[in-house]
Amino acid sequence: MYEWRKQIQIIVDEIDNCVKEHRDEALTLGALSRRLGYSEFYTTRKFKEISGMSFREYLQNRKLAFALKEVRDSEKGLLEIAFDYGFSSHEAFTRAFKRTYGMTPSEYRKEPRPVVLRTKINPFDPYFLGLGEIGMVKSADGVKVYFVTIPAHKFLHIKNYESNGYWDFWQRQNQISGQDYETICGLLDSIKGKLDDGGGSEANCGSGQIMAYINDPAGRLCDWGIPRTECYGVRLPPDYQGEVPPQMLMMDVPEAEYIVFEHGPFNYEQENRSVEDKIERAMAEFDFSGTGYCLDTSPGRIMYFYFNPEQYFKYIRPVRKA
Repeated sequence: MYEWRKQIQIIVDEIDNCVKEHRDEALTLGALSRRLGYSEFYTTRKFKEISGMSFREYLQNRKLAFALKEVRDSEKGLLEIAFDYGFSSHEAFTRAFKRTYGMTPSEYRKEPRPVVLRTKINPFDPYFLGLGEIGMVKSADGVKVYFVTIPAHKFLHIKNYESNGYWDFWQRQNQISGQDYETICGLLDSIKGKLDDGGGSEANCGSGQIMAYINDPAGRLCDWGIPRTECYGVRLPPDYQGEVPPQMLMMDVPEAEYIVFEHGPFNYEQENRSVEDKIERAMAEFDFSGTGYCLDTSPGRIMYFYFNPEQYFKYIRPVRKA
Protein backbone atom coordinates (compact mmCIF):
# COMPACT_ATOMS: atom_id res chain seq x y z
CA MET A 1 0.00 0.00 0.00
CA TYR A 2 2.89 2.33 0.79
CA GLU A 3 4.30 1.97 -2.74
CA TRP A 4 0.89 2.38 -4.33
CA ARG A 5 0.29 5.59 -2.42
CA LYS A 6 3.46 6.91 -4.04
CA GLN A 7 2.19 5.78 -7.46
CA ILE A 8 -1.22 7.42 -7.01
CA GLN A 9 0.52 10.60 -5.86
CA ILE A 10 2.30 10.65 -9.23
CA ILE A 11 -1.09 10.45 -10.94
CA VAL A 12 -2.72 13.28 -8.94
CA ASP A 13 0.34 15.50 -9.46
CA GLU A 14 0.18 14.86 -13.20
CA ILE A 15 -3.58 15.50 -13.28
CA ASP A 16 -3.09 18.97 -11.82
CA ASN A 17 -0.21 19.74 -14.20
CA CYS A 18 -2.25 18.65 -17.23
CA VAL A 19 -5.37 20.55 -16.13
CA LYS A 20 -3.35 23.73 -15.59
CA GLU A 21 -1.70 23.39 -19.00
CA HIS A 22 -4.92 22.25 -20.76
CA ARG A 23 -3.25 19.01 -21.95
CA ASP A 24 -6.34 16.84 -22.23
CA GLU A 25 -4.57 14.28 -24.41
CA ALA A 26 -2.36 13.33 -21.44
CA LEU A 27 -5.28 13.11 -19.01
CA THR A 28 -6.66 9.77 -20.12
CA LEU A 29 -6.57 6.85 -17.75
CA GLY A 30 -4.67 4.91 -20.42
CA ALA A 31 -1.89 7.48 -20.65
CA LEU A 32 -1.52 7.75 -16.88
CA SER A 33 -1.62 3.96 -16.40
CA ARG A 34 1.10 3.47 -19.00
CA ARG A 35 3.27 5.98 -17.18
CA LEU A 36 3.05 3.80 -14.07
CA GLY A 37 3.43 0.57 -16.01
CA TYR A 38 0.14 -0.97 -14.91
CA SER A 39 -3.14 -1.84 -16.61
CA GLU A 40 -6.06 0.60 -16.62
CA PHE A 41 -8.13 -1.87 -14.59
CA TYR A 42 -5.52 -2.25 -11.85
CA THR A 43 -4.77 1.49 -11.72
CA THR A 44 -8.49 2.30 -11.49
CA ARG A 45 -9.01 -0.18 -8.68
CA LYS A 46 -6.03 1.11 -6.69
CA PHE A 47 -7.00 4.73 -7.27
CA LYS A 48 -10.47 4.15 -5.80
CA GLU A 49 -9.12 2.01 -2.98
CA ILE A 50 -6.74 4.76 -1.86
CA SER A 51 -8.72 7.92 -2.67
CA GLY A 52 -12.26 6.70 -1.98
CA MET A 53 -13.51 7.89 -5.38
CA SER A 54 -13.26 6.88 -8.99
CA PHE A 55 -10.58 8.31 -11.27
CA ARG A 56 -13.27 9.85 -13.48
CA GLU A 57 -15.06 11.51 -10.55
CA TYR A 58 -11.84 12.97 -9.18
CA LEU A 59 -10.72 14.28 -12.57
CA GLN A 60 -14.09 15.90 -13.31
CA ASN A 61 -14.19 17.66 -9.96
CA ARG A 62 -10.59 18.91 -10.23
CA LYS A 63 -11.38 20.35 -13.66
CA LEU A 64 -14.45 22.08 -12.23
CA ALA A 65 -12.40 23.50 -9.34
CA PHE A 66 -9.91 25.07 -11.75
CA ALA A 67 -12.74 26.26 -14.02
CA LEU A 68 -14.59 27.90 -11.12
CA LYS A 69 -11.54 30.03 -10.33
CA GLU A 70 -11.37 31.12 -13.96
CA VAL A 71 -15.06 32.07 -13.85
CA ARG A 72 -14.44 33.98 -10.63
CA ASP A 73 -11.17 35.72 -11.48
CA SER A 74 -11.01 36.19 -15.25
CA GLU A 75 -13.02 37.92 -17.94
CA LYS A 76 -12.87 34.94 -20.27
CA GLY A 77 -16.09 33.88 -21.95
CA LEU A 78 -17.82 30.91 -20.34
CA LEU A 79 -17.66 28.91 -23.56
CA GLU A 80 -13.89 29.44 -23.77
CA ILE A 81 -13.51 28.29 -20.17
CA ALA A 82 -15.68 25.25 -20.89
CA PHE A 83 -13.48 24.21 -23.82
CA ASP A 84 -10.27 24.94 -21.88
CA TYR A 85 -11.28 22.42 -19.23
CA GLY A 86 -12.46 19.67 -21.55
CA PHE A 87 -16.22 20.24 -21.68
CA SER A 88 -17.82 19.63 -25.06
CA SER A 89 -20.24 22.57 -24.90
CA HIS A 90 -21.48 25.49 -22.83
CA GLU A 91 -24.48 23.34 -21.85
CA ALA A 92 -22.34 20.44 -20.63
CA PHE A 93 -20.20 22.81 -18.56
CA THR A 94 -23.27 24.52 -17.10
CA ARG A 95 -24.90 21.20 -16.16
CA ALA A 96 -21.77 19.89 -14.43
CA PHE A 97 -21.14 23.23 -12.67
CA LYS A 98 -24.71 23.50 -11.37
CA ARG A 99 -24.84 19.86 -10.31
CA THR A 100 -21.65 20.34 -8.28
CA TYR A 101 -22.03 23.87 -6.90
CA GLY A 102 -25.79 24.48 -6.95
CA MET A 103 -25.65 27.42 -9.38
CA THR A 104 -24.73 28.09 -12.99
CA PRO A 105 -21.36 29.60 -13.97
CA SER A 106 -23.05 32.88 -14.94
CA GLU A 107 -24.85 33.05 -11.58
CA TYR A 108 -21.60 32.40 -9.76
CA ARG A 109 -19.74 35.04 -11.78
CA LYS A 110 -22.34 37.64 -10.81
CA GLU A 111 -22.28 36.68 -7.14
CA PRO A 112 -19.28 34.58 -6.00
CA ARG A 113 -19.75 32.84 -2.70
CA PRO A 114 -17.90 30.15 -0.72
CA VAL A 115 -18.44 26.68 -2.19
CA VAL A 116 -16.71 23.38 -1.51
CA LEU A 117 -14.07 22.75 -4.18
CA ARG A 118 -12.40 19.39 -4.79
CA THR A 119 -8.92 20.13 -3.48
CA LYS A 120 -5.97 18.06 -4.64
CA ILE A 121 -5.67 14.82 -2.72
CA ASN A 122 -2.31 13.86 -1.22
CA PRO A 123 -2.32 10.08 -0.79
CA PHE A 124 1.41 9.95 -0.13
CA ASP A 125 1.71 12.32 2.81
CA PRO A 126 4.39 11.43 5.38
CA TYR A 127 2.80 13.90 7.82
CA PHE A 128 -0.58 12.11 7.80
CA LEU A 129 0.89 8.64 7.38
CA GLY A 130 3.09 9.14 10.43
CA LEU A 131 6.19 8.05 8.53
CA GLY A 132 8.41 10.82 9.79
CA GLU A 133 11.46 10.66 7.55
CA ILE A 134 12.37 8.13 4.91
CA GLY A 135 16.13 8.06 5.03
CA MET A 136 18.12 10.62 6.93
CA VAL A 137 19.31 13.64 4.94
CA LYS A 138 20.53 16.50 7.10
CA SER A 139 19.63 19.90 5.75
CA ALA A 140 22.47 22.34 5.18
CA ASP A 141 20.09 25.27 5.68
CA GLY A 142 19.79 26.84 9.08
CA VAL A 143 16.81 28.48 10.74
CA LYS A 144 16.50 32.21 10.12
CA VAL A 145 15.16 34.28 13.00
CA TYR A 146 13.84 37.81 12.46
CA PHE A 147 11.20 40.27 13.69
CA VAL A 148 8.37 41.60 11.51
CA THR A 149 5.39 43.91 11.80
CA ILE A 150 2.29 42.37 10.23
CA PRO A 151 -0.44 44.80 9.13
CA ALA A 152 -4.03 44.47 10.33
CA HIS A 153 -6.04 41.73 8.60
CA LYS A 154 -8.89 39.31 9.13
CA PHE A 155 -8.57 35.60 9.86
CA LEU A 156 -11.35 33.28 8.65
CA HIS A 157 -11.06 29.97 10.46
CA ILE A 158 -12.34 26.97 12.37
CA LYS A 159 -10.96 26.09 15.80
CA ASN A 160 -10.52 23.11 18.09
CA TYR A 161 -9.99 23.49 21.82
CA GLU A 162 -8.66 19.98 22.45
CA SER A 163 -6.40 19.06 19.53
CA ASN A 164 -2.64 18.77 19.73
CA GLY A 165 -0.97 19.35 16.37
CA TYR A 166 -1.98 19.34 12.71
CA TRP A 167 -2.69 15.62 12.41
CA ASP A 168 -4.71 15.43 15.63
CA PHE A 169 -6.59 18.61 14.67
CA TRP A 170 -7.96 17.03 11.49
CA GLN A 171 -8.62 13.69 13.16
CA ARG A 172 -10.93 15.53 15.53
CA GLN A 173 -12.44 17.87 12.95
CA ASN A 174 -13.28 14.95 10.66
CA GLN A 175 -15.71 13.78 13.35
CA ILE A 176 -17.67 17.05 13.19
CA SER A 177 -20.31 17.39 10.47
CA GLY A 178 -19.42 20.14 8.01
CA GLN A 179 -16.01 20.75 9.57
CA ASP A 180 -14.10 17.88 8.02
CA TYR A 181 -10.89 18.35 6.05
CA GLU A 182 -12.39 18.12 2.58
CA THR A 183 -15.31 20.48 3.29
CA ILE A 184 -13.26 23.16 5.05
CA CYS A 185 -10.31 23.08 2.64
CA GLY A 186 -12.70 23.08 -0.31
CA LEU A 187 -14.57 26.13 1.03
CA LEU A 188 -11.37 28.04 1.80
CA ASP A 189 -9.96 27.23 -1.63
CA SER A 190 -12.96 28.92 -3.28
CA ILE A 191 -12.53 32.25 -1.46
CA LYS A 192 -10.97 35.08 -3.42
CA GLY A 193 -8.48 37.57 -2.03
CA LYS A 194 -6.51 35.41 0.42
CA LEU A 195 -3.36 37.24 1.50
CA ASP A 196 -1.14 34.15 1.35
CA ASP A 197 -2.58 32.60 -1.82
CA GLY A 198 0.20 31.33 -4.05
CA GLY A 199 -2.18 30.15 -6.74
CA GLY A 200 -2.17 26.48 -5.84
CA SER A 201 -4.96 24.26 -4.62
CA GLU A 202 -3.16 22.07 -2.12
CA ALA A 203 -4.29 22.58 1.44
CA ASN A 204 -1.64 24.23 3.64
CA CYS A 205 0.62 24.47 0.61
CA GLY A 206 0.17 27.31 -1.82
CA SER A 207 -3.56 27.96 -1.52
CA GLY A 208 -3.34 30.50 1.31
CA GLN A 209 -4.54 28.03 3.95
CA ILE A 210 -2.58 28.01 7.19
CA MET A 211 -2.59 26.57 10.69
CA ALA A 212 -2.77 29.04 13.57
CA TYR A 213 -2.75 29.00 17.37
CA ILE A 214 -4.63 31.57 19.43
CA ASN A 215 -3.64 32.29 23.03
CA ASP A 216 -6.76 31.31 24.94
CA PRO A 217 -7.21 30.61 28.69
CA ALA A 218 -9.94 28.11 27.74
CA GLY A 219 -7.62 26.23 25.41
CA ARG A 220 -5.28 23.28 25.77
CA LEU A 221 -1.92 23.78 27.49
CA CYS A 222 0.74 23.44 24.79
CA ASP A 223 4.34 22.23 25.09
CA TRP A 224 5.47 25.83 25.69
CA GLY A 225 3.18 26.12 28.72
CA ILE A 226 0.73 28.50 27.00
CA PRO A 227 -3.01 27.66 26.84
CA ARG A 228 -4.16 27.90 23.24
CA THR A 229 -6.75 26.82 20.72
CA GLU A 230 -5.66 25.39 17.39
CA CYS A 231 -7.17 26.89 14.26
CA TYR A 232 -7.11 26.44 10.50
CA GLY A 233 -8.06 29.12 8.01
CA VAL A 234 -6.98 31.95 5.73
CA ARG A 235 -5.79 35.51 6.19
CA LEU A 236 -7.91 38.12 4.39
CA PRO A 237 -7.65 41.89 3.83
CA PRO A 238 -8.98 44.05 6.71
CA ASP A 239 -11.79 45.36 4.49
CA TYR A 240 -12.96 41.91 3.35
CA GLN A 241 -16.76 41.90 3.08
CA GLY A 242 -17.42 38.45 1.62
CA GLU A 243 -19.77 35.83 2.98
CA VAL A 244 -18.64 33.89 6.05
CA PRO A 245 -19.55 30.18 5.87
CA PRO A 246 -21.80 29.29 8.84
CA GLN A 247 -19.35 26.76 10.32
CA MET A 248 -16.47 29.27 10.37
CA LEU A 249 -15.41 32.23 12.49
CA MET A 250 -14.03 35.61 11.41
CA MET A 251 -11.44 37.31 13.60
CA ASP A 252 -10.03 40.84 13.31
CA VAL A 253 -6.27 40.75 13.84
CA PRO A 254 -4.76 44.20 14.57
CA GLU A 255 -1.34 45.30 13.34
CA ALA A 256 1.30 43.83 15.63
CA GLU A 257 4.89 42.62 15.93
CA TYR A 258 6.05 39.04 15.60
CA ILE A 259 9.19 36.90 15.65
CA VAL A 260 9.68 34.52 12.73
CA PHE A 261 11.53 31.19 12.85
CA GLU A 262 11.97 30.12 9.23
CA HIS A 263 13.65 27.21 7.50
CA GLY A 264 14.14 27.30 3.73
CA PRO A 265 13.13 24.68 1.13
CA PHE A 266 13.65 21.03 2.03
CA ASN A 267 12.92 17.50 0.85
CA TYR A 268 9.49 16.76 2.28
CA GLU A 269 9.84 12.99 2.08
CA GLN A 270 13.28 12.81 3.62
CA GLU A 271 13.65 15.80 5.92
CA ASN A 272 10.28 16.72 7.38
CA ARG A 273 10.92 15.41 10.89
CA SER A 274 14.46 16.78 11.19
CA VAL A 275 13.44 20.24 9.93
CA GLU A 276 10.55 20.30 12.39
CA ASP A 277 12.88 19.32 15.23
CA LYS A 278 15.37 21.99 14.18
CA ILE A 279 12.76 24.75 14.30
CA GLU A 280 11.32 23.52 17.61
CA ARG A 281 14.83 23.60 19.07
CA ALA A 282 15.51 27.08 17.69
CA MET A 283 12.32 28.40 19.28
CA ALA A 284 13.00 26.72 22.62
CA GLU A 285 16.61 27.99 22.79
CA PHE A 286 16.14 31.53 21.45
CA ASP A 287 17.48 34.17 23.85
CA PHE A 288 15.45 37.39 23.80
CA SER A 289 18.08 39.21 25.86
CA GLY A 290 19.13 42.40 24.12
CA THR A 291 16.34 42.28 21.52
CA GLY A 292 13.97 44.54 23.42
CA TYR A 293 11.19 41.98 22.95
CA CYS A 294 9.61 39.03 24.71
CA LEU A 295 6.91 36.57 23.68
CA ASP A 296 3.40 37.94 24.04
CA THR A 297 1.25 35.34 25.77
CA SER A 298 -1.74 37.61 26.34
CA PRO A 299 -5.17 36.22 25.39
CA GLY A 300 -6.17 36.75 21.79
CA ARG A 301 -2.69 36.97 20.28
CA ILE A 302 -2.24 34.65 17.33
CA MET A 303 0.64 32.54 16.03
CA TYR A 304 0.78 31.35 12.42
CA PHE A 305 2.34 28.15 11.09
CA TYR A 306 3.34 28.06 7.41
CA PHE A 307 4.24 24.75 5.82
CA ASN A 308 5.32 24.62 2.17
CA PRO A 309 8.39 22.41 1.65
CA GLU A 310 9.13 23.99 -1.74
CA GLN A 311 9.49 27.40 -0.08
CA TYR A 312 9.67 27.29 3.72
CA PHE A 313 8.61 25.90 7.06
CA LYS A 314 8.04 28.69 9.55
CA TYR A 315 6.39 29.76 12.76
CA ILE A 316 5.36 33.38 13.26
CA ARG A 317 4.97 34.03 17.01
CA PRO A 318 3.54 37.18 18.66
CA VAL A 319 5.91 39.41 20.64
CA ARG A 320 5.72 42.64 22.63
CA LYS A 321 8.15 45.22 23.86
CA ALA A 322 9.95 43.93 26.94
